Amino acid sequence: MFQNILHFFDKLEDKVRHKLSKRPVLYALIGGIAIVLFWRGVWHLADEWGMPAWVSFVVSVVIMMFTGTFVSFFIGEQILISGMREEKRIDEKTEEEIRGEEGRLAYIRQEIDEIRRDVAMLTDVLVPKKQQIQLRKEKPEQKIKIRVVK
Repeated sequence: MFQNILHFFDKLEDKVRHKLSKRPVLYALIGGIAIVLFWRGVWHLADEWGMPAWVSFVVSVVIMMFTGTFVSFFIGEQILISGMREEKRIDEKTEEEIRGEEGRLAYIRQEIDEIRRDVAMLTDVLVPKKQQIQLRKEKPEQKIKIRVVK
């Protein structure tokens, strides 16, 4: 029963997120309101429990450090990575820059496929069939899928 409810809300969330992603300003507005209301509820709950400010701070930092959300929530992985690479944020890039990146990714994918074929050919020549079967069982081939959201 619980699994069905969870599955329903998971599918609903996917549909809503997909529709809202086409309208980023509306998405940001709805998300912002929800976040403020969430924090308002947490704030009032802490007040009802008589929790002092320093306890709230310590508990929140400990929980966020434990769950790995401290840095990602306040800064975000993409911002850190783009800062290290001295890149623009995705919302600052032009359509031409994004298409250029797509082209580079397609070229890299092509190169990887070519390397994969070369390794398979060398494996056929150099490794006996019995060992090839064992190698395939130990290390199944994984394909990387890259999806570009427009």
